[in-house]
Amino acid sequence: MANMNIKLIKSLNGRIAKHKATAEALGLRRIGDTTVQPDNAATRGKIASIGYLLQVTEEK
Repeated sequence: MANMNIKLIKSLNGRIAKHKATAEALGLRRIGDTTVQPDNAATRGKIASIGYLLQVTEEK
């Protein structure tokens, strides 16, 4: 199964609580944090909601 590398590139300061919670659910706490998540519908939904804060690359 494919995975996605997700990196937080913008600050969570001043963001709405839902967006902060979504970043936390992805395992991202501060700028520069990276995580590897499975490429599935749940992960893609999280990325869609806070995509403006993230850099996403796909692994094969």
